[in-house]
Amino acid sequence: MMPSKSYSIKVGLRSSPLSRAQLQEVRALLPTAELLPHFVTTIGDRDKKTSLRELEKTDFFTKEIDVDLLLGKCDAALHSAKDLPEHLEEGLQIAAITKGVDPADSLVLRRGETLQEGFLIATSSKRREEAADSFFSGLKFTDLRGTIGERLQKLEAGDADGVIIAEAALIRLGLTHLNRIKLPGKTTPMQGKLAVVVRKGDQKMLNLFASIDENSLFRT
Repeated sequence: MMPSKSYSIKVGLRSSPLSRAQLQEVRALLPTAELLPHFVTTIGDRDKKTSLRELEKTDFFTKEIDVDLLLGKCDAALHSAKDLPEHLEEGLQIAAITKGVDPADSLVLRRGETLQEGFLIATSSKRREEAADSFFSGLKFTDLRGTIGERLQKLEAGDADGVIIAEAALIRLGLTHLNRIKLPGKTTPMQGKLAVVVRKGDQKMLNLFASIDENSLFRT
């Protein structure tokens, strides 16, 4: 018998398929809570031309969601932990960082193809470019923005010969059947983990999400 829902919580998040899958992951971790989506379009969703190569730890993918949280339009915000800015909006705090899934980066190729010198690899991350270049020399690189689905469509259309995607995204979207190579080395801090942000001092939300925090401690 399914446990009864003791909480009804409105969670702010992006509307991408990956964000929806992340919400499902949190729902599975909190079966007694009814987590209702509050979808928000961030500047990072609207602006698909700005390269991420030179961006620091900004709120490019989080600001609008966190503003809605401060305004009381939702009770909590769900982010990819790697997207958190260096400093949260005043009045907010992290309630949980999940254990997450595989933090690796994967280089996805078209079905049946093998990596070759001169292949054009799409990524908006300078770090990912350097990782791929150190793994296999002679590659070329191009910027590519958009959802995971949009990036894979461009791969199939021949706009690139490979695209680098977080393995965690492929796992969450059920895409681990794709032809891919896991890149060795370190990745972005907290890649593969999810972050729940709440209003500072909201004890009810802190209590609720404490059980999914990897350290089981309240954060400030």
